[in-house]
Amino acid sequence: MAQRRATMNKIMKKSEVVSLATGLARPSREEAEQAVRTLIRWAGDDPEREGLVGTPDRVVRSYEEFFAGYDVDPREMLQRTFEEVEGYDEVVALRDIRLESHCEHHMVPIIGRVHVGYLPDRRVVGISKLARVVDAYAHRLQIQEKLTAQIANTLQDVLQPRGVAVVIEAAHQCMTTRGVHKSDVTMVTSRMLGAFRDNGETRREFLTMIGRTSI
Repeated sequence: MAQRRATMNKIMKKSEVVSLATGLARPSREEAEQAVRTLIRWAGDDPEREGLVGTPDRVVRSYEEFFAGYDVDPREMLQRTFEEVEGYDEVVALRDIRLESHCEHHMVPIIGRVHVGYLPDRRVVGISKLARVVDAYAHRLQIQEKLTAQIANTLQDVLQPRGVAVVIEAAHQCMTTRGVHKSDVTMVTSRMLGAFRDNGETRREFLTMIGRTSI
C-alpha cells in the first residue's frame, strides 16, 4: 500500500491535475505539502520535529477526503432511474443524512443533518444516490445556503419531479469554536421547489416526515 501511494504521488507530481467541478489546474501534491509546512511555521512550530514531520502528508491525504466532491459530477449520479414503481406518486423522503462539510470562509467543519424529499412524476432514483448527491456537494468548500440550493436544484433539474424539498440543520465551527463562540447554535436552511413550495399541505407532509412542524 505504501509503495502504491508513493507511485501515485510521483505520477501526480508530474502531471497536471484539473478539478472536474471548476476546471482549474491544481498545484502538485508536493506543493500542497509545502504549503502545510509553511502554515506550521507560521503557527510558530517546527515542521521537521518528530511529531510534525509526517503532518503535511497526513493533512493533504485528509484534504483529499474532505474535498473529494471537486472530482465528481452529482448530476451523473442521478442518471440511472426506475420507472416500474407500480404507480407510486407520493413523497419520497430520506432524513438524517449525515452532513460533513467545510466553511468556505474559514475552512473549518460544518457538521449536521440533511433531509431530502421529492414528489416523483414518472421516475424514482435509488435512495443511496440522494445521499451521494449530498456528499458530492458537501465535500467542497461551502456555505450552507448554497449547499441547500445546489442539492435541491440538481434533483429538480435531473429527475424533473413534481417537487423537491431540502432542509439542512448544521453547526458551524466558524461560530462555535471561534469568533462569537456560541456552541449550542444550529443553522437551519430550506429550499422548496414545485409542489413543496406551492402546496402547503404537501410541504407540511414532508416536514412531518422529517420530524419538524415548521422551518
